[in-house]
Amino acid sequence: MTSPLRVLIHGGGIGGLTLATALARRGHQVDVAELRDELEALGVGIIQPSNALHVMREIGVLDACLAAGFEWEVLTICDPAGTTLAKIPQPRMGDAPSNNGIPRPALAGVLSAAATAAGASVRFGATIAELADDGQGVDVTLTDGHSGRYDLVVGFDGIGSPLRKRLYGDVYAPEYTGFANWRVTLPRSPEVQGVVMSAGNLKAKALLTPITEELMYLGSVFAEAEDFRPDPERAHEQLAERLAGFGGPVAEALTLVTDPSAVVYSRISQVTVEEPWHVGRVVLAGDAAHASTPHLAQGAAMAVEDALVLAESLDATEDVAAALAAWEERRRPRAMWVQAMSRAVLKQETGTPTTPEEDELLKVGIPGAAHVLVKPY
Repeated sequence: MTSPLRVLIHGGGIGGLTLATALARRGHQVDVAELRDELEALGVGIIQPSNALHVMREIGVLDACLAAGFEWEVLTICDPAGTTLAKIPQPRMGDAPSNNGIPRPALAGVLSAAATAAGASVRFGATIAELADDGQGVDVTLTDGHSGRYDLVVGFDGIGSPLRKRLYGDVYAPEYTGFANWRVTLPRSPEVQGVVMSAGNLKAKALLTPITEELMYLGSVFAEAEDFRPDPERAHEQLAERLAGFGGPVAEALTLVTDPSAVVYSRISQVTVEEPWHVGRVVLAGDAAHASTPHLAQGAAMAVEDALVLAESLDATEDVAAALAAWEERRRPRAMWVQAMSRAVLKQETGTPTTPEEDELLKVGIPGAAHVLVKPY
């Protein structure tokens, strides 16, 4: 685009702020509507694999991410007893680092500062109240009373996306996988210099992931009833019960989990929007369009890739519709591959029967998937 666009981004999470920064740095006028009152981030830490770090470099925040996190290069595989089985060097995309662990609040702060510095405007406590697309532009009224006309509206509003529901109704509601994630932030053990993954015949795995020099998080996935919620008074004990078969560094980390309120529990669901991700000048991206399980650590990476490729697609043409079509043509195959592969790995690690198609995917394996994902997107 040679003329600046006016863009509304619905959602101020990782993908939304990445897009806000990428577009504002290109001279576009960007508003972000964020339902929360501040750009905080819930949860524990997050892994930024090399493809995500490549995007961070492209929007000018790589050094800030590395300074706020913990850079690592080797994945250590252990059996449930904690015996090391393999150390697998992780690949890089170009000259981007292999991986960075980072607390979610720190990443939110880095991206928020970048978006604001680039010139994007963030409206807090606001969501879309009314939206009308006449083909030439989109008239939007927000719940805080702001109204405006935009060339493009982008929904980076997460797995529960209100914008997706506005476009498609309840057709693409999140699908619960039957599994849930338990995570807790702990002091980092000196030997945890990269992700340590313990897995075996327990139909479960546990991860130790460094996120700063001082901190790491313990994460694990288990089959849970859809209506299950941890007991607020004994969530730490419930986690320990589930990890009772693990020894070594996992068992050592568990001894540090003494506060039930520190345990973060989240059900694992996925979303697949089968129809085009854009309707007129309104487009869904990230988890709103293609949420996957966390087993490749690629959820946020897919969102930031979506953001950068959308900015690049808008660079390449004067026509918004053509840009959106070109963007989806590039993004859908990769995002759908990640979703399918991640779901297959979940089944494999938990002893759940897989389909023939998933068996074919699993022949690639996690190390192979890492090499696929550091190829250009």
